[in-house]
Amino acid sequence: MRTYRNKLSGKGSQFIKRTFDILVSGIFICLIFPFIYIIVGLLIKGTSKGPIIFKQKRNGLHGKEFWIYKFRSMRENEESDEQQATKEDARKTKIGNFMRRTNIDEIPQFLNVFLGDMSIVGPRPHMVKHTEEYSKQVDNFMVRHWVKPGITGWSQVTGLRGEIKNTDQIAKRVEGDIWYIEHWSFALDIRIIFMTIVNIIKGEKEAY
Repeated sequence: MRTYRNKLSGKGSQFIKRTFDILVSGIFICLIFPFIYIIVGLLIKGTSKGPIIFKQKRNGLHGKEFWIYKFRSMRENEESDEQQATKEDARKTKIGNFMRRTNIDEIPQFLNVFLGDMSIVGPRPHMVKHTEEYSKQVDNFMVRHWVKPGITGWSQVTGLRGEIKNTDQIAKRVEGDIWYIEHWSFALDIRIIFMTIVNIIKGEKEAY
């Protein structure tokens, strides 16, 4: 049986990562988020009915459930906690595709980072229902829960994002997440953040 190294298990590594998360998310929430909230909020309210912020239960560190926050990019629907978004998803609002392609919908997760449920960089958290399903289908799936989930992650910047259509796709994503856990460094987090910015500027085809 394979054993895994968790480069974030040490107190020093955790301190560095958490300090960076608090500083960046705190500055962003105080100086930038209010303006984004007003602009995006007006666009959301002007194109569909419902709240500006969408919240959903996700699994985080050690599988613990928490509320994740996003700008609402879909119309209110009963399948939101079970059905993942697809390319031609009829539930998306008029600006939903743009928000998802540019990752604008993920911006409120800086609140999750500041609260300590998430990190800026880490494995992306799945819906509770999907965590239950994937943990039965993919070996060592729960290893990715050894660290806090992130707004962005290694799997996402290397093309392993978007709709999951089969077990092989989620298995490859888990491999990427485990690679990140085993090779973590502060420099790697900075690299992933810059790669994320580049991908946003270029536009991500699988971001839907």
